[in-house]
Amino acid sequence: MKQWIKRIVVALGILLLVGAAAFIWWGTHPLAAMPEAQNALQSDSQVQVSNNDWITFLPVENRMDVGVILYPGGHVDPVAYTPLARGIAAAGFPVIMPRMPLNLAVFDINAADEIMARYPEIETWVIGGHSLGGAMAAEYVSGHETAVRGLFLWASYSAENTDLSRFTNLKVLSIFGSEDGDVAGIHASRDRLPLDTSWVEMAGANHAQFGYYGEQPGDGTATISREAQQEIILENTLTFLNEIALLAQ
Repeated sequence: MKQWIKRIVVALGILLLVGAAAFIWWGTHPLAAMPEAQNALQSDSQVQVSNNDWITFLPVENRMDVGVILYPGGHVDPVAYTPLARGIAAAGFPVIMPRMPLNLAVFDINAADEIMARYPEIETWVIGGHSLGGAMAAEYVSGHETAVRGLFLWASYSAENTDLSRFTNLKVLSIFGSEDGDVAGIHASRDRLPLDTSWVEMAGANHAQFGYYGEQPGDGTATISREAQQEIILENTLTFLNEIALLAQ
């Protein structure tokens, strides 16, 4: 009898090890960034780029006193979001995008703390992200009500137990596509966000085209180009950031 128990314990241990190894392999092999995103990592006369533990985009001139923390989507190479991050920085807003453990923001929700500590000269912060990244940004805000002035959700929403509706000093932007695979979840989150949240639904846009990483399982089919969708995202995000910059003056 003891031999059978020992064999069962050993077998379970092996299964756990195999499962853990498979999960780590999956986490370290995210959806790859397209070449267009890789090109956005080059510094130029407008934006200084560094690519280490964080991917940072710092405006060379006319820097705004509002910093942006961008949490990447789950199981996506963060480089896939560099075109949007670079566009935001080119408009004067410093952007810092942390690399998450196993490419899942749920494993480092408080990454924003270290970023803010590294840039003490920035007095006003906005945090947000795509998909899981946006959800974890909302989770961060729920425990740090006074740390940030704004939250942007790209094809994302707060968890069912994360209610930000009482945060009257928090400005929120929720932007998503009509062809997103989880539009229902986004709409269902409305009661969990402040009443003055800005809602932007992009006709013909889907989930994956918030980044440059190809198709995503479970997503809808976009009827607009990736470039057109990115332009709408950037325009609305910059409008949101400029509103916060005015409030911070």
